Amino acid sequence: MKYAYIALTTLLLGASSCKKLVEPKVYSYLTDANAFLTLSDAKAAVNGVYSRLKQPSGRSDAWMYYAGFQVTISDLTTDIGHASSGGDVGLMSDCQWAPANTYLAFAWQHQYKLVSDANISLYYIPRMTAITDAQKAQFTAELRFLRALGYVDLTDAFGPVIVVTEETVAKNIAQPDYEAALPTTPVAEINKMIISDLEFAAAHLPVNYLNNSIYSSNDIGRATKGAALSLLCKLYMREHEWQKVLDLTTQIMTLGYGLYPTYAGLFAEKNKWCQESIFSALADPLVDAVEILNHFGPINNPQVTDRWQYFALTWYFWNTFGANDDRKKMFYSDYVGTDGLHYMQAPPGQTNPPEGYYYMPDVATTKFADPNGSTTYYDGHVFPILRYADILLCRAEALNELNGPNGESIALINQVKARSHATNLGAAGTFTKESLRDAILQERGWEFFFECKRRQDLIRMGKYESVVNKYLTAVGKTATINLARDKYFSYPQAQTDLNKNLSNNGRRQ
Repeated sequence: MKYAYIALTTLLLGASSCKKLVEPKVYSYLTDANAFLTLSDAKAAVNGVYSRLKQPSGRSDAWMYYAGFQVTISDLTTDIGHASSGGDVGLMSDCQWAPANTYLAFAWQHQYKLVSDANISLYYIPRMTAITDAQKAQFTAELRFLRALGYVDLTDAFGPVIVVTEETVAKNIAQPDYEAALPTTPVAEINKMIISDLEFAAAHLPVNYLNNSIYSSNDIGRATKGAALSLLCKLYMREHEWQKVLDLTTQIMTLGYGLYPTYAGLFAEKNKWCQESIFSALADPLVDAVEILNHFGPINNPQVTDRWQYFALTWYFWNTFGANDDRKKMFYSDYVGTDGLHYMQAPPGQTNPPEGYYYMPDVATTKFADPNGSTTYYDGHVFPILRYADILLCRAEALNELNGPNGESIALINQVKARSHATNLGAAGTFTKESLRDAILQERGWEFFFECKRRQDLIRMGKYESVVNKYLTAVGKTATINLARDKYFSYPQAQTDLNKNLSNNGRRQ
């Protein structure tokens, strides 16, 4: 069990030549003897695991889990995301990563922090005597959902990884061996554990928290039955278990979800939760603010000032949106900056802007930089992890894979398009299975840009190599993607140095 100290700041004493330090005065600490005793302790432990979804890295910057590391590895390594700032994030953006890349290390570290925190609580909470069996079941279901989420992300990124569970916690308490070089587990075996966790969660979690006997208010943002079923659906999508996807989407579609009326309103900072929300990382600018706006906000913009445009969309992909598509309007694509320059996309064939103009290398989105939202350094943006539009498009894809083009798939896709006033697809008879698959992939890109889905979608549909290499070539960069090698990222260099069971043979060196 980790010890958490609250101490006075250590002060230097004596003359300038004296180096002796004052011993810190410990006001409180957590041990096996005084933690996990009360209902409040159990709730605090569960809430602490949720906090991993947006917790800063602790390295002088608020690199959140999903709005930081996951966006980097899931969107920037495709045709959608771009980072013009250089360094390790620029290498990811150019698909030039290597085992020593900081963002691979960050992703691994924080995915495992989520898993490890869940495991600790899964070990202690069932042993508590001060809470009821119903409370234990509720907390255990939430924790198993969160652990499953961590392992889905780990296996999406790295494939076979080291499995740790509450049994690992028990072994480390009985006989600690924190330097043990543990082996990796095949993805198929990890999937079995994820499925078990999510089936338990779906069976024990409520549809919502209205009038809940354990939590005193309608705790939006907690794991629900719909969240567990939706994450399980995403796992079966990855594994091409199409009939299981259909069975799950049928269940999910009876739980009361629906599309929010407008795409812009869905992502407005004030819209913390709505009928489309299935599971999200929530934040409030006054309580638990995040730093999403800084990373996604536009440079030198008069509405959203002093932001970095660290994560931006490629012009290559932005140009694929239809002119009538509301989603194309979700960008800072043309404006006069605070420096008086006209910020815009370079016209075809031009690289040097005339006086008074600045040609942006990429385009910032309003999705996480709401001009009517926070104006402070830290903001209250919500990051969507699972939403109903994804479920509709998953069902459309599964139906196409099983039956080929069909009316229901077309209707589901057009339902998502209609919300953004995008041009509908034609009749099913105008498509082949392959061309409808391509249309679904394109629609998913337009709908879910910067929601940590693009790389997984491309890999699932067998398009990662062809689509990304076409983009890299089109923008004058080296086509580097080899699907046989790049389906999974390299294990972080620091991890392979510590554990020789983690080998990058067959992955990028």
